[in-house]
Amino acid sequence: MAVNTRDRVRQAAVKLFATKGFHGTGIRDLAQEAELSSASLYHYMGTKEDLLVAIMNESLRRLLDAAEQATAGLADPVSRLGSLVALHVLAHAIQPDDTRVVDNEVHALTPGARAEVVALRDAYERLWADAIEDGVAAGVFHTDQPSVTRLALVEMCSGVARWYSPSGPLTLDQLAAHYAELALRALACARHLDVTALQNCREVVSGVWRVPV
Repeated sequence: MAVNTRDRVRQAAVKLFATKGFHGTGIRDLAQEAELSSASLYHYMGTKEDLLVAIMNESLRRLLDAAEQATAGLADPVSRLGSLVALHVLAHAIQPDDTRVVDNEVHALTPGARAEVVALRDAYERLWADAIEDGVAAGVFHTDQPSVTRLALVEMCSGVARWYSPSGPLTLDQLAAHYAELALRALACARHLDVTALQNCREVVSGVWRVPV
């Protein structure tokens, strides 16, 4: 399928921002990667920061939308947290460059642009916080530091984007299920992620990112 010019610019930016960083990527680099002249590049991107903000907002909105879909109707905090972990792992495995840009380049934004991006990130992490807090209140999770535990779990799952390979020893399903088990063990929970929940996460990721998982 042919890729239009605007999408080609986005793909070039994601690749370069993920590998060289926002500040390490010049306009000439973007133009060369997107196969455009430097002058015509601005027609498709505005400023370089505009492009970074658009990438971050799109990526975070997709992740938040997927997380809300995956946990919709789940009252059980174990199922909710396990689903969030599995979905986060799946998303970071299939979109490593996008997620590296979101995770690593927030500091590059000016204050106004950063506030918008951080608000989306906070809304996403609030789903994790609610699941952990509800689990502690219900007596199925055990931790004296729910906020620190949440940050540790999110960081653990985000790391998948840096090392996952389809040729590795685990399938994506096995990897997502293993991470869900690690997360639940970190909260002293003896239960496991239900197979149906994992299947639901895979379907959500396939639908939101429009790729087979």
